[in-house]
Amino acid sequence: MGFQQGLSGLNAASKNLDVIGHNIANSGTTGFKSSRTDFAEMVASAIGASSGSTTGIGVSVGAISQQFTQGPINSTGNSLDLAINGDGFFRVSLPDGTAAYTRSGNFQLDKAGSLVTVDGANVMGYPIDPATGKTDSTTLQALKYPTGQPIPAKATSKILAALNLDARAQPAAGDPNATPPVAATPRATYGTSLEVYDSQGLPTPVTMYFEKGAGNTWNVFNSLDPAAPSIGTLTFDASGKLTSGSPLNMTVAAADLPNPNTGGANPVSDLNLTLDLSGVTQFGSSFAVSKLNQDGYAAGELTGINISGDGTVMASYSNGVTRAESQVALAKFGNTQGLSSIGSNNWVATADSGPPVLGTAKSGSFGALQSGALESSNVDLTAELVNMMSAQRSYQANAQTIKTQDQVFSTLVNLR
Repeated sequence: MGFQQGLSGLNAASKNLDVIGHNIANSGTTGFKSSRTDFAEMVASAIGASSGSTTGIGVSVGAISQQFTQGPINSTGNSLDLAINGDGFFRVSLPDGTAAYTRSGNFQLDKAGSLVTVDGANVMGYPIDPATGKTDSTTLQALKYPTGQPIPAKATSKILAALNLDARAQPAAGDPNATPPVAATPRATYGTSLEVYDSQGLPTPVTMYFEKGAGNTWNVFNSLDPAAPSIGTLTFDASGKLTSGSPLNMTVAAADLPNPNTGGANPVSDLNLTLDLSGVTQFGSSFAVSKLNQDGYAAGELTGINISGDGTVMASYSNGVTRAESQVALAKFGNTQGLSSIGSNNWVATADSGPPVLGTAKSGSFGALQSGALESSNVDLTAELVNMMSAQRSYQANAQTIKTQDQVFSTLVNLR
């Protein structure tokens, strides 16, 4: 039996050295998780034998378990690099369509604009509606960005203005009967303008003028033509807060657009705008514009990508637009030890791990994402070198038991 025990010990020690060597070899691998050899005693038993007569026959490798402890996070400066600080795995789709999970966040864009791993697996996430900024958490898809072609132009549909109308202003019509007479106020005195975009992304200026009316009212115009009608009236209360008049509708006729494609087949149509003037006030201070923006833009090329702590991917374009395009998906498991490693820092789900629970960073028990950083291997080189020396001593000791057993057998064979 001594040979069996020694041989099992040699095999177990050899396997332990293999695991330790694998850990050391991957000490610099991004997102790598170290493994540990778990041994189990082997016992020979017979039917009817008492527990005190069982004989140990050596050792076996019970399991090789991975240690999913957090690895150090190191800054890289590359905005596409991602590190998970806490629980969770990136969900990726391998080239053959298999769903896999990884902690290695050294991503890059391929020629088609897809966010991929170094092995070409697609990183999965959720789309975000640019108009509402809401994440569609029911649709999991490969993250892709328009690197080969510009994002299309968007026609302006809404203008938001926040400004103060001077409560000290005299009515625009003036009062020639007053003493001294009050002259009429030119319409251009209180006005502001901005550029809006048609459906093909060509800009055109839009101007708003404000004329003081009777009491706490102001008439809004979009032209200096004295014959042009007002597009609406703003009414304020005694404290200078707007009570009615917003929103207003404004139309820019196609004939007034600088776009030459306003005639013929499929012409550029009129530009219908909604003016949100809910931020307009009437206080006793000078006319001042604090906010003036619109929701249209020209076509633009992708210039950069930044990923926030919750996995929201913000894309910047050459037309000055920065918008949320998607959100990186994360997955977690009830038993991470049950995951099966398939190489290249990827794991797949098994019956032991249970199905993945999908979500996003910083929600529930999911960890946070850190952009421009990578999670290093969690291998402790000092501990592995000590373990290697222990495994070597174990191998030598088991070899010695075989040598000693051989000497015992030789002595028995040579008895006269």
